[in-house]
Amino acid sequence: MLPVRRNPGEGSGGSSARPAPRRLFDWPVNQGAPFLIASRADFSRTQKENGDLMGLLDGKAAIVTGSARGIGRATAELFAREGAKVLINDLDADVAEQAAAEIDGETAVHAGDLTQPEAADKLVAAAVDAFGAVDIAVNNAGYTWDGVAHRMSDEQFQAMLDIHTIVPFRVARALAPHWREAAKAERNEGKEVFRKIVNVSSTSGMMGNAGQVNYSAAKMAVVGLTKTLAKEWGQFKINVNAVAFGFVETRLTAAKEQGEEMTSPTGEKIELGIPEQMRAMASAIIPLGRPATPEEASAPVLFLASPLANYVHGQVLNVTGGMFGGMYT
Repeated sequence: MLPVRRNPGEGSGGSSARPAPRRLFDWPVNQGAPFLIASRADFSRTQKENGDLMGLLDGKAAIVTGSARGIGRATAELFAREGAKVLINDLDADVAEQAAAEIDGETAVHAGDLTQPEAADKLVAAAVDAFGAVDIAVNNAGYTWDGVAHRMSDEQFQAMLDIHTIVPFRVARALAPHWREAAKAERNEGKEVFRKIVNVSSTSGMMGNAGQVNYSAAKMAVVGLTKTLAKEWGQFKINVNAVAFGFVETRLTAAKEQGEEMTSPTGEKIELGIPEQMRAMASAIIPLGRPATPEEASAPVLFLASPLANYVHGQVLNVTGGMFGGMYT
């Protein structure tokens, strides 16, 4: 059993009864639900602790891969703030442990190279051991290893397929026996219980990007995976959707001149980032005039993982700031 962290003060507490709080997604429009949902981040933690507000993911357990940094970290934090228990995952165990310790919510950690053959099964087993069940999986883990096509090795090309396409497939396959059997039992009882997979794609996959033939191929392949799983698993009330991100401020899009590197699962040293000249083009190609923050990128993931999106199925949500060429599927 993995150690599970709970935020300070969580426990049995006092015995005074409080009226049952209302879930935001149950509120009728004429009571202001759209405003409340849009401005949830402005509500104080005290209101939630007092029972005045319930999170969109209360009672849910989520796996977020690659969740120690960047978009994954922001997603894990947002999910925890919305009431979910979150399994933190990263290639680097120390970084994953630190992230889990810093997130205000109930977390567990499973670190390691997800591209290994049985890694996805172990990831899902770790979440089930920690939380008893899994309701949401966000396939976010990944990195870039750029190069022009005529100079790219087979290893460099395959590495992107492994992490961006094969790992999400294996995570879904590992969840299948847990989710499909539960859904069959619920269907026999006349219940509808929705579970969620959110895959992370990219505008590089949706429209191609010079210097990223490997990454673009892998990110478009995960779109095909998403749409096919949606057709196969809709009968089990498993929503499968994807987000395609444009320019988001992370270490993968930082200035290459900063010289940041990472070590691939196979031990290769990979330069991270993009040239500053390309970063400067953001205001010209993004109508909103700037890249997204990881926090802004995490909000659409929350939407797709929440009951608000129960009837959103097999879709790719482009999150681009209106970036030219990134406004279509």
